[in-house]
Amino acid sequence: MITFLYRALIRNRWVISGKKLIAGIFRYLILCAGRLWRLENDRDYSGRKKIIMRGKQVSGRAMLVLCLASFLAGSLFCASRMTWTTQPSSDPNKEAHQFPIISNQLKKLEASVKQDCDHKRKLVEGKSEDVIMGEVTKTHQAILSLDKTISRLETELAAARANQRLDGQVKLDGASNKASPPKQKAFVVIGINTAFSSKKRRKTVRETWMPKGGELKKLEEEKGIVIRFVIGQSAKPGGMLDRAIEAEEAEHKDFLRLNHVEGYHELSTKTRLYFSTAISIWDADFYVKVDDDVHVNLGMLVSALASHRSKPRIYIGCMKSGPVLFHKGVKYHEPEYWKFGEEGNKYFRHATGQIYAISKDLAAYISINLPILHRYANEDVSLGAWLIGLEVEHVDDRSMCCGTPTECERRAEAGNVCVASFDWKCSGICDSVERMKDVHNLCGEGNGAVWNINL
Repeated sequence: MITFLYRALIRNRWVISGKKLIAGIFRYLILCAGRLWRLENDRDYSGRKKIIMRGKQVSGRAMLVLCLASFLAGSLFCASRMTWTTQPSSDPNKEAHQFPIISNQLKKLEASVKQDCDHKRKLVEGKSEDVIMGEVTKTHQAILSLDKTISRLETELAAARANQRLDGQVKLDGASNKASPPKQKAFVVIGINTAFSSKKRRKTVRETWMPKGGELKKLEEEKGIVIRFVIGQSAKPGGMLDRAIEAEEAEHKDFLRLNHVEGYHELSTKTRLYFSTAISIWDADFYVKVDDDVHVNLGMLVSALASHRSKPRIYIGCMKSGPVLFHKGVKYHEPEYWKFGEEGNKYFRHATGQIYAISKDLAAYISINLPILHRYANEDVSLGAWLIGLEVEHVDDRSMCCGTPTECERRAEAGNVCVASFDWKCSGICDSVERMKDVHNLCGEGNGAVWNINL
């Protein structure tokens, strides 16, 4: 009986797991109970029981007890054979024999990780900290260069689309389809904001920090530094004021004329048109706007810009955040003061209007979106508003707003020459026609400084 139970369990695979073992127990009990029921209830056709054995007749209850005893004995006999399915082996060779595929993959993974770690260790070994930091710096510079290239391509694509729309409009209007000349390559375009009444100021600028004649052209050709006085048209086109500017342009050849009617309350429009016009003529890295009563050291300005050359979107100047003037009749009154919050609030951070610089893609952005850029009363606030919502780096360079004469003179004596100098109380050099030469002598970098810069 024991042999029968053992073979039955092995044949039906009931020793593979605990769950199957329990199922086998119930299954075997049901099988025994069924056989007993058939033995007790199986009768011949005459009504007699058919339980006839060679020896003494066995009752059904004794048969059930015998089955249970035999089953328990067989379970104990097979217990040792079941342990291999529930307990992990401590023999690594046996595990490798049972799971050869998994073992081989683990060995390959360990070998790969070890080889990779050894390779990285060999790359680092023998290199000093300076060498490693140098490689990190090169990688960072490569990323910045790539970012600038992508930004430049995006800007050129947007500009091409804008030009295409403009060409289409020109064709619809029936105007001439004459091709525009190619852009001139430059490093920086410096636009000096001037007016019809500022002829004496322009003269002092030419006699101090701005080259003139052949030197101006040479500076443009050799260094890529373009300098122009920026002015629009008079209210009466072709009048006396326009003819005076045309005569001055014929003599010095240092003007950039805008299709714009001059006026103090139109400075935001003039600034917008300056960047749009300049980028249509010169393909420069930077575009600078400066007033004609501010002293500039060209060498220091170019050096400061060159240090930011790898950055694609940059806005440089003396950043400020002055109060929004809501009282009518005061200077710098802002009619739309309510847009900046309650009375007494301050403007957002922006560069002061005496001098500032923007990179090429920002100038292109202004040119492309020219019709929809809102103009506030103050042109420096307008420029700040155009850029405040963009991904732009604001650089607060305090050397672009040195006071005259004490601050710029003190820094010049210390060998730390200012980029630009003016008086805050006058928003420029007070009485610049008389004092520009004095400031130049006290705070200037020297006439040959700009020629020694390697771009």
